[in-house]
Amino acid sequence: MNKILCSLLLLILVMACQEPSSTTDTKAKETTEAPVKKKTYPANVQKVFEQHGGLAQWQKMKAMTYEIVKEEGNEKQMIDLHNRRERIEASTFKTGYDGKNYWLEADTSYKGNAVFYHNLMFYFYAMPFVLADDGIIYSETEPFVFEEKTYPGVRISYGDGVGVSPEDEYFMYYDADTYEMAWLAYTVTYFSKEKSNKLGWIRYKDWKTINGLKLPNSLSWYKSEEGKVTTLRNTRAFTNIEVSATAFEDKVFAKTAAAKIVEE
Repeated sequence: MNKILCSLLLLILVMACQEPSSTTDTKAKETTEAPVKKKTYPANVQKVFEQHGGLAQWQKMKAMTYEIVKEEGNEKQMIDLHNRRERIEASTFKTGYDGKNYWLEADTSYKGNAVFYHNLMFYFYAMPFVLADDGIIYSETEPFVFEEKTYPGVRISYGDGVGVSPEDEYFMYYDADTYEMAWLAYTVTYFSKEKSNKLGWIRYKDWKTINGLKLPNSLSWYKSEEGKVTTLRNTRAFTNIEVSATAFEDKVFAKTAAAKIVEE
């Protein structure tokens, strides 16, 4: 009996010694795991995002659809928000990007550039949220004054190899009181591949809240002379706007049977 009792006591002691060791190993493993890094933005840029519904809400969305109102017939654009695949349907052409190739189906009246046009209107439309993309460099810029009102701004540039036009620059201006986005200045360098001082100007003041996000109803381009914004050039209205947390099916972005692959 004494030998049995001693054996039981020894087994209990061994088990008791092993349990703390197992717990310690688990905790050690947990503490050695790399922490998740959260991207940070300048305080004023973050406030602009918040004014328009917040990045958390934007990042939940997977699909966007809208139509650009045109006299010859509306142009429908469908965008995969997570990898920027795209399909555009217009009266004279269809074009898209399937994640690998750019494709185009068009009649003889088409004079555009499918690669240049890829995500072009989407990028203007989805402001300010596209300014949270990876590879962006934020810096200070002089305020913009229009009709005696001053708008603070942020200069947006890109790291090497980001997108098809990494030399592009954007200047986002916002209302100093509300942090609502008000203006966008931008350069176009796709064709020259060189930095440019020539700016295009878009005014943002017509907004609509869709699925928790404040997005444009219309965009207004303005003329400029000697670096100063002057008068309205034209306005593009958007309709049938949808933003969804449900992704498009892959076939939406697939090349049509009559389309041809377009090289960059």
